[in-house]
Amino acid sequence: MINEFNTKTFKLKNINIFGVEYGEGPLIIMVHGWPESWYSWRHQIKPLAKLGYKVIAIDVRGYGQSSKPQEVEKYDMLSLVGDLLDIINEENEEQAILIGHDWGAPICWTTAALHPEKVRAVVGLSVPHSRRGNISNSELWRQIYKDNFFYQTYFEKEGVAEAELERDVGASLRKIYYWISAEGHDAKVRTNFDKDSELLDGLVDPEPFPNWLTEEDLNFYIKEFKNSGFRGPINRYRNQDRDWENIPELSNLKIEVPSYFIGGGKDSVRKFIKGYDFYENPGKHCNDFYGKLIIDNAGHWVQQEAPIETTKGITDFLMKLEENTK
Repeated sequence: MINEFNTKTFKLKNINIFGVEYGEGPLIIMVHGWPESWYSWRHQIKPLAKLGYKVIAIDVRGYGQSSKPQEVEKYDMLSLVGDLLDIINEENEEQAILIGHDWGAPICWTTAALHPEKVRAVVGLSVPHSRRGNISNSELWRQIYKDNFFYQTYFEKEGVAEAELERDVGASLRKIYYWISAEGHDAKVRTNFDKDSELLDGLVDPEPFPNWLTEEDLNFYIKEFKNSGFRGPINRYRNQDRDWENIPELSNLKIEVPSYFIGGGKDSVRKFIKGYDFYENPGKHCNDFYGKLIIDNAGHWVQQEAPIETTKGITDFLMKLEENTK
């Protein structure tokens, strides 16, 4: 599928960011989550370009063919925001529409919050915009899950999760993708509660895999992660305390640019905290919110599990955006 798109490497400040591009027109940048790649947007790139946009889907630093610095701090939020700003400038554009999924969503939300002059609009998938809390997310997870396993606290110790996931990259990815898919949700797949568990303990390696991810798709991801490893991707999680210290402005800033949210009805992120639905009011910190689309039968990998519905949600938002800016 990569042959269907133009490829491009942005040589930025001490970092190279790989991307695929398609179409001509105003700029859209698509930002993937963990553990994925530009490829997670394969169903959306062409339909968005056909609306009259230039679409660039990137490999976030640490992934795929982008640079993979070793240092944890190279994956803090301000660095990732800087990558998007630099790409906009490299494209000689004043602004871009940002679309992000999973960790890509907070990267896009934060860019829009800190630099609204560079962002025309923002779409977040699976993770709504949230303000900076009284403590960092990592500290929150340490408190909530102090007696149980939780993957984000497990990720904190350098080298441990990497070693586990790199033992068998194919099995690791299949288990992770199935775990928080709609099928995994319905099968009640869970990590073990034991604090000393590894991430994959208790997860299921399905045979066959649900048909939203083909063997060709899986092989693409497996090849990417065999080449890149998991350190860079996991380093994003290791910066949440640093981000909390470095960006106090997020305690007060709202999203001022046009915004939209898409989530899967069976996404486990929705109920990260018991008794609280993160998707109930995803626009509460957005001042020009165009609404939400909750796709009932999709899980966390919403743009891959429900590509038609997700693409329609994004294109409907973009068409309303254009109508309102005529």
